[in-house]
Amino acid sequence: MRTTVTLDPDVEALLRRAVRERGEPFKQVLNAAIREGLSGPRRKAANRFKQPTFNMGRPLVDLTKALSLAGELEDAEAVDRVRRRAAAEK
Repeated sequence: MRTTVTLDPDVEALLRRAVRERGEPFKQVLNAAIREGLSGPRRKAANRFKQPTFNMGRPLVDLTKALSLAGELEDAEAVDRVRRRAAAEK
């Protein structure tokens, strides 16, 4: 099929570079690029991200009350700051 397509300058540059690198005709490189682009993403197992995990054993602290513990620690820190500020003003 024959058709006219307007390519963006950056796309044209990429195609021209591929033509030079591969030593293939423009038409062949363009068709290959379109086929590859329209065939969907290629899944490469080597490029998939895998989060490393580690078994850290049982928790040493009861985490059921973690939010209340965090609140208590924040309150204690705020009290310490106020005390230090008051001591510095004396």
